[in-house]
Amino acid sequence: MSEPVPPPQLPVIWRPRRGRIVPYTFAVIVVLGAILMAVFIAEPFQLADRIGLVLFGCLVAFVLHLLGRVRVEANEEGLTIVNAIRTFRYSWPEVLDVTLLVGDPWPKIDFSDGRTVGAMGIQGSEKARAKRYTAELRALIKARGEAAEG
Repeated sequence: MSEPVPPPQLPVIWRPRRGRIVPYTFAVIVVLGAILMAVFIAEPFQLADRIGLVLFGCLVAFVLHLLGRVRVEANEEGLTIVNAIRTFRYSWPEVLDVTLLVGDPWPKIDFSDGRTVGAMGIQGSEKARAKRYTAELRALIKARGEAAEG
């Protein structure tokens, strides 16, 4: 069993390292590539086609931004989980537990309303970092959440 981790000072934000670097790097590459293609594409393509290429590159960059913005925020009021598409906000008494099993892509957080939400802001692929972040979040839940009463 691992050594207990003290809860971190609030507010705290947990973000993946590679989960930000990779999407934003590819977003820049895609947009620059789309712009270069629009400038140097062969003559039969008209202005509308060129604009469409750049817009498509921007659309791909937006989707990559959705993947790069994921995070888990904890403050005095509660927990905010920003996933690729949805954002969840819960107060501390609603938070029950967090689990990260070996091989899971991200931890799962259990809430008093019966929901279980994946926290994409803590990437399981960053093994030591994910384990530390999950332990810090678990310590906060025990100190402030519903688990503190039991």
